[in-house]
Amino acid sequence: MDITQNMTNSSWFRVSEFILMGFPGIHEWQHWLSLPLALFYLLALGANLLVLIIIHHESSLQQPTYQLLGILAIVDIGLATTIMPKILAILWLDAKAISLPQCFAQIYAIHSFLCMESGIFLCMAVDRYVAICYPLQYPSIVTEAFVIKAALSMVLRNGLLTIPVPVLAAQRHYCSRNEIDHCLCSNLGVISLACDDITINRFYQLAFIWVVVGSDMALVFASYALIFHSVLKLNSSEATSKALSTCSSHLILILFFYTAIIVVSVTHLAGRSVPLIPVLLNVLHIVIPPALNPMVYALRTQELRVSFQRVLGLSEYVSRK
Repeated sequence: MDITQNMTNSSWFRVSEFILMGFPGIHEWQHWLSLPLALFYLLALGANLLVLIIIHHESSLQQPTYQLLGILAIVDIGLATTIMPKILAILWLDAKAISLPQCFAQIYAIHSFLCMESGIFLCMAVDRYVAICYPLQYPSIVTEAFVIKAALSMVLRNGLLTIPVPVLAAQRHYCSRNEIDHCLCSNLGVISLACDDITINRFYQLAFIWVVVGSDMALVFASYALIFHSVLKLNSSEATSKALSTCSSHLILILFFYTAIIVVSVTHLAGRSVPLIPVLLNVLHIVIPPALNPMVYALRTQELRVSFQRVLGLSEYVSRK
């Protein structure tokens, strides 16, 4: 009886690392996905670094709107870098093992950066709301101090509220299985391997998403509802068009971001029959927005587009044409 009990107790400590298997169902040829994923990652790094360089060097872009865009670029770089080096190592070098501390750290980083991106979208929505609905008060409300306070509040909020996610996961006992049918350490994928009860983990995960991302999404769409209500009262069609064009790029990005979160959540709930779909969508949701965000702003914002052309030397080429 004592021997059996000792064996049972010792089994709690057998798992010292997890094995990230990659994309479920396509393990034999998943390395072919490395090329598009690597291209997305390089695009995300290059485009966001270029945005940061342009905003830093162009005096005309030293405004709160573009400073928030610069913070978004930093978050995008951090988000993509959190997962892509490990995914490429799995696909290229078959480096599937990851220690428990590294896995829990990745869980924390993914949740923090995703919620930070949601928070920055909320700050940018408030920026557009004040600019369109209260244009005369805008210079006194949305200042550099506002940007600093907003960024710090987002960092503190997300950094503190995210801590229980990996802490609760680390408190579970992993005694037998250690293979995660994923290419990153998703919280639900990790805790599903636990040998003890994970009810509190699932509850906090759900509450965390609804409280943080859900409240951000509600406030963002409330801001745009007020913006559209204010714009519709304008008598001039030219003024209406100009007001909408100032927030069109931001609206495109937030619609993509929150729609992707909803789609990923739904597919995770219904993805047991085809597990590849939620895993692939989860990865693409993390790597595509960082590559897409600077492109949308560069195409839709004239000041940023002109600065892009000037830095890349395209303005002279366009003038010659």
